[in-house]
Amino acid sequence: MVPPPAAGRLLVASAVLTDPNFSRTVVLLLDHGTDGTLGLVLNRPTELTVARALPAWSSVAADPRLIFRGGPVATDAALALGVAAVPVEAGGSALGWRSVVGRIGLVDLDAVPESMDPALSGLRVFVGHAGWAPGQLDCELAAGAWLVVDSMPDDVFSTEPERLWSDVLRRLPGEAAFLSTRPDDPNLN
Repeated sequence: MVPPPAAGRLLVASAVLTDPNFSRTVVLLLDHGTDGTLGLVLNRPTELTVARALPAWSSVAADPRLIFRGGPVATDAALALGVAAVPVEAGGSALGWRSVVGRIGLVDLDAVPESMDPALSGLRVFVGHAGWAPGQLDCELAAGAWLVVDSMPDDVFSTEPERLWSDVLRRLPGEAAFLSTRPDDPNLN
């Protein structure tokens, strides 16, 4: 059975999704409800380093220590995901922190890193985000544009983000795993 979209789950682009903003992407859902859906593309690193853009956060940035392109919406704003060094109460929030799934949460980049509660063992910064109006994601799911997949702890902070799309598909049964081997241009196959 296919899980429904929900905060903490992944959207994995299928072969029918050709929009260059989302082709071969893996999106972590942050919110999904009657007001719409918000997520972050996990596998689009830029060349800009966290040390250069946000030096105060560079000591907790996860490898690769780059800023990621989180999606085509609000590209003038940044969001950050952090992994708590210790488990956090489910659904909990604290100063500078809002839990998303497990030990993963949204981090307030205006906070002082040393004052974070919970303490972080990793951070990833995203410029922009992915967003869907109410009902829009449901239409895209019905059209087969996305697969909804339970996230694994290592997905958000993959050290090889360029492989994440294939890695997530490979752990699924049937045709989804086969899709992981599809070349960018099937005519070259």
